[in-house]
Amino acid sequence: MNESLLYVGNLPYSIEKDDLEAMFLNAGNVLSTALPPRQSDGRSMGFGFVEMASHQDAIKAVEMFNNKDIRERKISVNLARPRTASFIKHPTE
Repeated sequence: MNESLLYVGNLPYSIEKDDLEAMFLNAGNVLSTALPPRQSDGRSMGFGFVEMASHQDAIKAVEMFNNKDIRERKISVNLARPRTASFIKHPTE
């Protein structure tokens, strides 16, 4: 498991990748950010992922940003959990 990957939930739909990266740079070096879009219209789904350069930076980001108000929404920031088998799509028979 990647111990420097963060799950960021309850994001404002107006936030963009650059906004997310700029915010998390306050906690340390950011390697990547991702905001999965909805397939129907391309808008943000309200969650994203931030990969920090180290586990220490990730822990610092959780402490700095979990339950913080961003554009009138209280975001949640946690270490990302590994995907489970429930995420795997199986072909229909």
